[in-house]
Amino acid sequence: MRDITLETFDAVLFDNDGTLTDSTAAVERSWHAWAAHHGVPLDRLGGFHGVPSRGIVESVVDSGVDVAQATADIDRRELRDAEGVVALPGAAAALAAVGDRAAIVTSAGRELAVLRLGAAQLEPPAAFVTADDITRGKPDPQPYLIAARKLGVDPTRCLVVEDAPAGLEAGRAAGATTLAVTTTSAAGALEPLADLVVPDLSSVLFLRDGDGIRVRLRREPG
Repeated sequence: MRDITLETFDAVLFDNDGTLTDSTAAVERSWHAWAAHHGVPLDRLGGFHGVPSRGIVESVVDSGVDVAQATADIDRRELRDAEGVVALPGAAAALAAVGDRAAIVTSAGRELAVLRLGAAQLEPPAAFVTADDITRGKPDPQPYLIAARKLGVDPTRCLVVEDAPAGLEAGRAAGATTLAVTTTSAAGALEPLADLVVPDLSSVLFLRDGDGIRVRLRREPG
């Protein structure tokens, strides 16, 4: 595992749900209601955190179901529910510190991502990649490659910040260094894919200088 505190990055690419915002309750309410409506057993929904809604729907519905309509249904349900969505510890400070060297890379559609960021009172940076901008979602590297291109940087000079194995896989495949937060997944599931694992973004300090962005631990991860 690399010591990322010794490195300097050209940009930091943040996932949103579970990394910057806590939307877990809203997500679960929407997906549970959707599953009940479509007759999908809840046990089919495990392990998809960080995957775009269409990819989840394609994996869990029975053959013969109209995937486009079922995806539109879950998207509508999620857009109606932002209750309880809040910023996770350290999120606002991290975005402010990184400034215009930051991007948000989310598997949600743009409308839903903006809704949740607004509910959490977080202002997205100019570089903002959503499900509407991609053809292949996480764990494919495409979302992070697009974000690096938007910022005009080499993806291998980026730090990807994620809470889900699928997102960490995407970051790794893009050639980026990876930082994981244990806000939604156990450390054991993240450690094989992350160069550093911390509880949340309040555990690290982002420092910007003329050379780029550096990361320092506020305390030992636990």
